[in-house]
Amino acid sequence: MFNGKMKAVTFSYDDGVTQDQRLIRIFEKYDLKCTFNLNSGLLGKPGSLVREDVTVAHVKPRPCEVRGIYDGHEIAVHTLTHPALSHLSDEDVVREVEEDRIALSELAGYEVVGMAYPGGTHVMNEHVADLIRTRTGVKYARTTTSTHNFDLQQNLHIFNPTVYHHVEWDKLFELGEKFISLQTDVPQIYYIWGHAYEFDIHGDWDRFEEFCRMISGHRDIFYGTNREVLLGE
Repeated sequence: MFNGKMKAVTFSYDDGVTQDQRLIRIFEKYDLKCTFNLNSGLLGKPGSLVREDVTVAHVKPRPCEVRGIYDGHEIAVHTLTHPALSHLSDEDVVREVEEDRIALSELAGYEVVGMAYPGGTHVMNEHVADLIRTRTGVKYARTTTSTHNFDLQQNLHIFNPTVYHHVEWDKLFELGEKFISLQTDVPQIYYIWGHAYEFDIHGDWDRFEEFCRMISGHRDIFYGTNREVLLGE
């Protein structure tokens, strides 16, 4: 159970970009909690991405800003430099993950234990997950494979989210309504992930705030970070 409740909602956002600050303001308006997965080796770097023929900012906060920005939420690993982990040697996998975890722990002021795989499920595998489980301090690691269900999972080092907000908007709301009305005697988790810069592609900030308004404030739902929900910490 989650703080005495059978249902929990948690969010996970990748890359550590300046748009996270606007996203955090929305989360805090509705008392929601999120885990933000950062690349410590890229902090402070400016940049942009082209997504769906739209150029969006992809600017990383400076190391000195990290603790203040993400206070009240969870900081987690996204590797030092965002490589395709399945293409690396075992030693480089461990280095990318564990050095990021140690650096982020120092910036956060607490031990970082969570992770999201960079680049998606197609550039990780069971061997990579096993390396992370046995040779790093990471206790859970999220993929990008949507389950579209709320069931608990046994393997926390290959943890699949419920839904990817950016390409599954209809599912996001459909599953949200289903989760709100769900009556259950077994623990259930609604896990949403994405990238904050994606809201700039089509100007979807208001649409996402509508979802946050809908999913928040229900007495039978626990709202927590990934760490709080998956590990009970």
